[in-house]
Amino acid sequence: MDKKLYLLKRIERCRAEMIELSSMNDLTSDAVIAASAELDFLLNEFDRVNELNPT
Repeated sequence: MDKKLYLLKRIERCRAEMIELSSMNDLTSDAVIAASAELDFLLNEFDRVNELNPT
């Protein structure tokens, strides 16, 4: 699978998880913050991969 496509799928799953967690927990809860940090990491990784291979 293409690295970009793989990252996009993980980003969408992580975003959905963070939205679900934030509907059940405070935005400052450990679970929401952890999901947000994971999403930030994935978005940064996608940007890095996209800079190396823009198409």
